[in-house]
Amino acid sequence: MATKPSRTTGRAGPAEKQLEAFIGKFAPKDQRLIRAVRSTVRKRFPTANELVWDNYNFFVIGYSPTERPSDSIVSIAARANGVGLCFIHGAGLPDPGKLLLGSGRQTRFIRLESAAVLARPEVEALLAAAIARAQTPLAAGGRGKLLIRSVSAKQRPRRKPAR
Repeated sequence: MATKPSRTTGRAGPAEKQLEAFIGKFAPKDQRLIRAVRSTVRKRFPTANELVWDNYNFFVIGYSPTERPSDSIVSIAARANGVGLCFIHGAGLPDPGKLLLGSGRQTRFIRLESAAVLARPEVEALLAAAIARAQTPLAAGGRGKLLIRSVSAKQRPRRKPAR
């Protein structure tokens, strides 16, 4: 069962606290990675809305110029086995470095071992191309909102099982 969406424009509002609780389900190393990636992507997309889902398979933060998920440009997707950056319309992006993984009709992704991967020139080129191809442009100014879109009552574990 999904919960009612919550929203905030402030950093310490109820949606931010809920987001921190979602991140807190992960192992400490993954928590640090998710926070670092979010901070880096947030700086790259300051006017985008952050749309959050804590679903059965993945914890996702999408970056959209609107409140519509279909307008998202990229998203951070995390589960117990790692964190990735998904390019929502990645199948059509130029990828001379062959970084993009996946075989779906629309989305492609890269795995992230650290937030530093986002600073690589070939990843920056993918981000720039994704922004340029967005159907709805990002706002030139202002700051996006944090919107909790849904939370699944049943979820896969967010931590790897202890061996």
